[in-house]
Amino acid sequence: MSETALILFAHGARDPEWADPMRRVCVAVREQAPRMRVELAFLEFMQPDLRACAEALLADGVERILVLPMFIARGGHLKRDVPLLLEELQQRNPRTRFELAAAIGEAETVVQAMARHALALAGG
Repeated sequence: MSETALILFAHGARDPEWADPMRRVCVAVREQAPRMRVELAFLEFMQPDLRACAEALLADGVERILVLPMFIARGGHLKRDVPLLLEELQQRNPRTRFELAAAIGEAETVVQAMARHALALAGG
């Protein structure tokens, strides 16, 4: 197993089908990086939540946990709540490195992919 684990962190919803695209991304990442531990966690309504997911990885001895928010942009949860949770986990687990990436929707490659998709739909 890799020393690094990736948590794809999504908002969650009451409708279980909402998570289907997130599950597809998780499967695609696992296929492209079969040696990396890749998990999917949710902020609310769905399981596992971020804390439970991180604690399962810690129990398996993962040394680095990278949390990638599957959000279009960074709002209050990513500015306040998630950093506090990761700080708490970091304090309780000093041997593990916790990192919070920027929201995936803020990555230039994702912005350009959305622009290409929008233009393709519009026939441009």
